[in-house]
Amino acid sequence: MELVERGFESFLATGEPPWEMFDEEIEVYDHDTPDQGSYRGHVGVGRWVEVWGAAWAEWSMEPSEFIDAGDSVVVCVRMKTKGRGSGIEIERQDALVYKVHEGKILRLDYYNSREQALESVGRRQQSGKSRPSPR
Repeated sequence: MELVERGFESFLATGEPPWEMFDEEIEVYDHDTPDQGSYRGHVGVGRWVEVWGAAWAEWSMEPSEFIDAGDSVVVCVRMKTKGRGSGIEIERQDALVYKVHEGKILRLDYYNSREQALESVGRRQQSGKSRPSPR
């Protein structure tokens, strides 16, 4: 869980993915926009961040909770965005699931809700270790 917390905080502070924490074969699946497909490897992560960021004129993300789900960590975030083309402002709770293997992040799934993320790791409700974000 600490690896994911450090990586997430690093990304928010620098805007740059924590490359050293990602497995070279990392896979990213964005369930927010299902037709986007998947992104693979470090190049894929960079492309996903670029595509995702291009939709927003402004955005902020605040982690609210980190949940230990065995070999995965669920990160619940409060998201605030402003659409680049529409100017529409959105505030919602999203969640990311990081799958960790041998000290590296192997997979990242982005969901629209905490419930979707928990279901993806086989939990209908949170159980196990959880802690609020240190922010």
